[in-house]
Amino acid sequence: MTEELWKILKAGDIVIPRLLLSKYHDLKLTDREFILLIYLLSVLNTSFNPKQIGSDLGLTLEEVMEEITTLTSLGLLKLEVKKVGNVRDEFVNLDGLYQKLVYIIVNGVAEESKKEISTDIFTTFEHEFGRTLSPMEYEIINAWLDGDYTEEIVLLALKEAIYNGTTNLRYIDRILHNWYKKGIRTAQDVEKDKKTFQTRKVKSLEIFDSYDWLNDDNE
Repeated sequence: MTEELWKILKAGDIVIPRLLLSKYHDLKLTDREFILLIYLLSVLNTSFNPKQIGSDLGLTLEEVMEEITTLTSLGLLKLEVKKVGNVRDEFVNLDGLYQKLVYIIVNGVAEESKKEISTDIFTTFEHEFGRTLSPMEYEIINAWLDGDYTEEIVLLALKEAIYNGTTNLRYIDRILHNWYKKGIRTAQDVEKDKKTFQTRKVKSLEIFDSYDWLNDDNE
């Protein structure tokens, strides 16, 4: 029954807005998030264009991306990269919205949402990068947070990258991957790893300084 209802919801452009109108409070949506979802439903088969969305809805690019991030964290949508011809482009996938509407109709209440992601982390990235994040960059950061990494560890990796003069998500991803392989999961683990590295560095310098280069047998 649930699967059939989901298919009916996806097929009816008029039914879905009516359902949203009566159920969007159950989905814990703000009025602006509700309007954005309606807009996305109307342009579902076109590529994701945050600038155009902002122009049509009277929102800044930052506001559009904040709302997209919130809706993603609620599990209502996700951005997918698809290849159309020889060009790769981003599209909005609203399967999460359909699934949650079905759940509400069948059970009468909304299921628990995914863990909420603070928009502060994206603000921090944009501040450190000195620019607005691209939709793909939002997706990469969201994927980190939905996967093996906490917000704390992602921000620490960002801090490490900035310290090394790099504002590149690929570089940050390598930091996160290396930390994960080492079993580093918290700020305390990061500090411990740094202290271990510094201790080894100091010992190496002490050995170097104490070596008797004048009496090196290999000369």
